[in-house]
This record gives sequence, structure tokens and C-alpha cells, in this order.
Amino acid sequence: MDNHSGVGVIDKASAILDALEHGPATLAELVETTHLARPTVHRIAVALEYHHLVGRDPSGAFILGRRFSQLAATVGEDRLVSAAQPVLTVLRDRTGESSQLYRRHGAVRICMAAADRPVGLRDSIPVGTTMTMQAGSAAQILIAWAEPDVMHAALAGARFTAADLAKVRKHGYAESAGERESGVSSVSAPVWGTAGSVIAAVSISGPIERLTPHPAAAHAHAVVEAAQQLSEVLRRSER
Repeated sequence: MDNHSGVGVIDKASAILDALEHGPATLAELVETTHLARPTVHRIAVALEYHHLVGRDPSGAFILGRRFSQLAATVGEDRLVSAAQPVLTVLRDRTGESSQLYRRHGAVRICMAAADRPVGLRDSIPVGTTMTMQAGSAAQILIAWAEPDVMHAALAGARFTAADLAKVRKHGYAESAGERESGVSSVSAPVWGTAGSVIAAVSISGPIERLTPHPAAAHAHAVVEAAQQLSEVLRRSER
């Protein structure tokens, strides 16, 4: 595939962003991956950082910037997001817990849609929030059916194991308690795309005191049904 548009600085910036899609990278790692000169990589990465297209993690390594999650949050016309909102609202009302839709973007996941519990103690995840792929039931769903290289990379620092993911594939849902955040339980299920791959995860989350350490016992059925409904909406839209 030809990655040259004819506009050199855009092509170089794109190469840097492509490299960061796979996770944090130091300046030296970006130079090695992009095959660009070190001063060039530094100059463009700093410029991208100024516009929030690139950020830094606590160690100082470059990562994708918050602007991407902000842009993702505005994609209201996206078919999946449009179809998800009513499904998430029904799921919230059915379970009494906040519900979310997550999609994987490189080494992170992004909340694409949400319906918060209106009152009381709740787990509120704003649309556009970027979250880890190494903890939480939604991360388990998005990794369980992923390509082997993606799964291997996520498992390297994950709070779940390959055996846990095997159980997720067997049961068709995932649960977590205090995995992503202390005191929070969640249940998630896969949304299947028309190409036969998992394209998103539907979740509910809330305080562990209410959802218990094993929230799937009470709520897996409702979450799975919501995910299946959304999968069917997508299938019908392709006919």
C-alpha cells in the first residue's frame, strides 16, 4: 500500500500516529519504527503534542493524545453509536445501572455511548473517555476474540489471564470486580459486526456493594441480550 500522499509533513505525521496506535513509544522507538530522522520525529511529535494529537504517559513516552477521544465522541452519525443509544437506555432501565458501549482503538478502548443511572451512587463514564485494555470486563470482551498478536500484547500487563479469556469465549460474557477501579463491578458482552468479528462491547457498571463481586449472576442475561440486539440492528442495516 502506498503511504505517500505527496505532502511530506503529513505523511511523516501519519507514520508517527500509526506507530503510536500500537501503544506508548519513546523517541528512539518512534525513530526505529518510522525510519525517520530523530530531529524530524521530535519536531513533528512535539507539534502534534501541541495540538493534543499526541500526549505523554507518566514515564514520558509518547501516546495518542486526548483529541482522538474527543473526536470519537462527536461521531454521532456513526451507525453503531446511533443504534446503541436506545439499547443502552433500555439496558440501564432494566438493570438499574449505568450502561456503556466501548470500542477498541489500538492499545486503548473508548466509551462511544453511555446511559447513566440518573440518581444515587453510580459509575459514570463520559462519552469519549479513553480507558485501559488491560483491566475491566469490557477489555476482556474486546481482547477475547482479538487477533493473536493483539491478545498477546494486552495480556502482557493485564489483570486477567488467557484462561480468563477462554472462559469469556465459552460463556459469551465477562465480569469483573475491582479490576479496573476499586469498588466497581461490571458485566460486558460482545457486539458482533457483519464480518464476523467483535467490534464493540456493551457493559453495565456500578458500585460493588450493589452489583456484588459476581455481577454476572444477576445481570449477564440482560447485558448479553442488549449486545445481541445491537448486533442484529447492525446486521439488518447491511441487508
